[in-house]
Amino acid sequence: MAHLLIVDDDDAFRDTLAETLEGLGHGVTAVAGGAEAIEVLAHTRFDAVFLDHRMPGMDGLQTLSALRARAGRLPPVIVLTAFSSAGNTIEAMRLGAFDHLAKPIGREAVREVLERALQQRTATAPSAAPDDADDAELIGPSEAMREVHKRIGLAAASAMPVLVLGETGTGKEMVARALHRHSARAGGPFVAINCSAIPKELLESELFGHVRGAFTGATGERLGCFRAADGGVLLLDEIGDMALDVQAKMLRALQEGEVTPLGGHRTVKVDVRVVAATHRDLRAAVREGRFREDLLYRLDVLSIRLPPLRERLADIIPLAEHFLRRAVPRDAAEPPKSLSAEAARRLLGHP
Repeated sequence: MAHLLIVDDDDAFRDTLAETLEGLGHGVTAVAGGAEAIEVLAHTRFDAVFLDHRMPGMDGLQTLSALRARAGRLPPVIVLTAFSSAGNTIEAMRLGAFDHLAKPIGREAVREVLERALQQRTATAPSAAPDDADDAELIGPSEAMREVHKRIGLAAASAMPVLVLGETGTGKEMVARALHRHSARAGGPFVAINCSAIPKELLESELFGHVRGAFTGATGERLGCFRAADGGVLLLDEIGDMALDVQAKMLRALQEGEVTPLGGHRTVKVDVRVVAATHRDLRAAVREGRFREDLLYRLDVLSIRLPPLRERLADIIPLAEHFLRRAVPRDAAEPPKSLSAEAARRLLGHP
C-alpha cells in the first residue's frame, strides 16, 4: 500500500480520485491547495503526489516549483489539468513532474501512471549508495525507455548472454552497467572493452591474455579481460567490428567457459556473463560474411534495443535537467541551474 497525496481545489474531482486510489488499495490524504500541500509535505512522507494545475492562489506549477526549492528529493508528482497545452506540459516536465495528464482521467489510466510512479520511487529511493549513484541510472520516463527498463529487469534475472543494439551514443554501456548492477553478479567485477578501438593484432591478447614471451614485447603475463571479469560481467562493446579469427576464439570461450592465453597451451576456466553491444546490423554482417552466424546465435539469447533520443522525446527535458544539475558541484553555494521554458521548447523542436 502506498501513501498518496491529492492536491486539487475541485471537491468533486478530489473525492472521486481519492475513492479510485483507495479502491486500488492505497492510503490517501487530500488537500485543496498548494499552500496546504507544502505544509503537509514538510512533515509527512508520501510515495506519490497528484497535483492539479489550475488552482486559485498558488497554482500547481508554482506549488511544484516551491516544493523543489524546499526539498532535495521529491516523490513522483503527477500533474493533472483540464486545460492541456504544449506550454504547460513542457513547463511541468521542466519543473520535474513525473507525468502530465489531461482530465478527466479514468481508473485504468490512474492505475497505470501510479504503477510507473511507484516503480520510479522504488528505483530512486535513498540508500547507502555513493552521492553520485544517480549518475549511473538510466534516465527517461518515456514509454520507450520503460520498455528498456523492463528488458533489463528480465535479463538481469538470467545469466545468459545479452546483445544490446543501438546507435552510437544511445547509452549501450549504461545498459550493460545497469544489467550488472541489478543482477546476482553485482558484487563481481564489471569489465568493458571496445573492440573497435583496439588493433586486431592486440585484441586477442586484451581479451584472453598472454603468457610471457608470447610475442615481442610480452615481458610478463597478462590476464586479459575474461579473467579480469571472472565472477562478473564483461561488456564487448562494438563487437560488430571484431575480426573473424578473434570471433572464432570468442565462440569457443562462450561455448566452453574457458580461455587459452596467447602463447600458452593451458586453458583457464572462467565464469563470465558476456554482454555484447553494437550499432551494426549483425544479421546483414552475417549475410556479407563479416560476422559468424554461430557466434551471433550464441550472443543473441536475450536482446535489448536502445532507441535513439528522437524516438523518445519525453526523455529530452529530464535528461537536460539532469546534466544541468551535474554542471554545478554538489557543495557549490549557487543553486542548481534550471532550463527555461524557451530553451525546453527549442530542445523539443530540434531534429
